[in-house]
Amino acid sequence: MAAWRNRMWANAVLLFSWVVLCSSVCVEVPSGTEAVKGDNMTLLCISCMKREEVSATTTVRWFYQRDDGQEVLIYEYDGRPQEPKSPLQGRLQWTGSKDLQDVSITILNVTTNDSGVFTCKVNRTLDFKAHRHLIQSNISISLKVTEEAGEDFTSVLSEIMMYILLAFLTFWLLVEIVYCYRKISKAEEVTPESVTDYLAIPLENKENCSVPVEE
Repeated sequence: MAAWRNRMWANAVLLFSWVVLCSSVCVEVPSGTEAVKGDNMTLLCISCMKREEVSATTTVRWFYQRDDGQEVLIYEYDGRPQEPKSPLQGRLQWTGSKDLQDVSITILNVTTNDSGVFTCKVNRTLDFKAHRHLIQSNISISLKVTEEAGEDFTSVLSEIMMYILLAFLTFWLLVEIVYCYRKISKAEEVTPESVTDYLAIPLENKENCSVPVEE
């Protein structure tokens, strides 16, 4: 349930950004940090490219740190997925995007032993004409797995704000559509009375003219 709320909130943020900017953008959305035992949990890791016109080579590594402080490599992606031997082997699924700005993974059938710190390390090499530039970014996610879903004030407030935002965007779009429709209708509307008044103007001027009569 917590993962679903976080995913819905992320979709609302992306929808708002699309409406305001009217273009596709990359938004770095924080990942959820709570999961319920037996559910699937997506660990969001979004690393936006600052210069999309430059070709880049991207390598992604996911690490898992247990309570004892030991950090192990659990997933690697450098054009093809690699899943080394780890406590989560066989339960990880790649859910990132093709352009490797979204490099998220999903843990299938989470257990209470999956609680810990997950770190997403992205190495991106930008290929310029004169040189190559390396960009590194790290995102850490502290995951807590519970036996059952619980309601808290923050999650309830986030859900309410999400529905308010969606309702506002829907209302705003309807107002824009009605306004544009009425504006176009007024521009194209020509009533019979206005046509008659327009044609009657030269006729009245003609009748009021006095023409001298020669005897």
